[in-house]
Amino acid sequence: MGKAMSIHHRLNLFFGMRSRSVRRGMDSTAFVSSCGNGGTGRQRAAVQRRRPRATRMDMDIAVLLSGGGRSLENILRKIESGDLADVNVKCVLASKKTAGGLGKAESRGIPTRVLAPKDFDTTEEFSDAITSSLDEFGVDLVVLAGWMHFYRIPDRYLGKVVNIHPSLIPAFCGKGYYGERVHRAVLDFGAKITGCTVHFADNEYDHGPIILQRSVPVEEDDDDESLAARVFESEKLALPDALRLLAEDRVIIDGRRVKICPLQTPR
Repeated sequence: MGKAMSIHHRLNLFFGMRSRSVRRGMDSTAFVSSCGNGGTGRQRAAVQRRRPRATRMDMDIAVLLSGGGRSLENILRKIESGDLADVNVKCVLASKKTAGGLGKAESRGIPTRVLAPKDFDTTEEFSDAITSSLDEFGVDLVVLAGWMHFYRIPDRYLGKVVNIHPSLIPAFCGKGYYGERVHRAVLDFGAKITGCTVHFADNEYDHGPIILQRSVPVEEDDDDESLAARVFESEKLALPDALRLLAEDRVIIDGRRVKICPLQTPR
């Protein structure tokens, strides 16, 4: 997908600038520290909220989905159990009105909105509508959880959009690799290991810096369905783990690498 500048350049521009806060409590210098060691070129993910550790504030997220909302349900159950106590689902955007994930959100009183690509003339108009909704709800982080469409991310949201992909990127990923197609490609290739990847999204398919990955074996008798089920079990662990790290302000983007800082406890 052609772009005027590489994602590396875009991230460097984005994280090198002082930010205009899009969230209450976020300081304009939020992007200039790294695991306590100062100016080394490593920059905290844009979702960081600069605040004393003794004070807790939820990380408000938007979930974008196109289907049944299994990952959304997983996130919500983790929140309800206290495993993601610092995360709050502020809104759910769906790409079709029949998406099952809408009901999961509405049953919990979470605002929803349908933005269907067919209702827009261009990808740019579709993306602008998504961005306007995100601005309206005032979220810290955008989670693509079974989102099946290209969203052109504006500069101010780089480092604030994460995606979960059902393979170990950079294998079996890119345009056209989604859902059962990924698992069929893994089986057809004869891979022995697969898994899932949580990564920052940029304006290429399955390309941004990787936050974490979990691997699973490919069994001799696997078919598309059995492999998909095993990978999804790994997704149910990986996505909440990534959200927890982001909510704890522990994620640093260092070029293409993501560094995880130690957990800081109140003194």
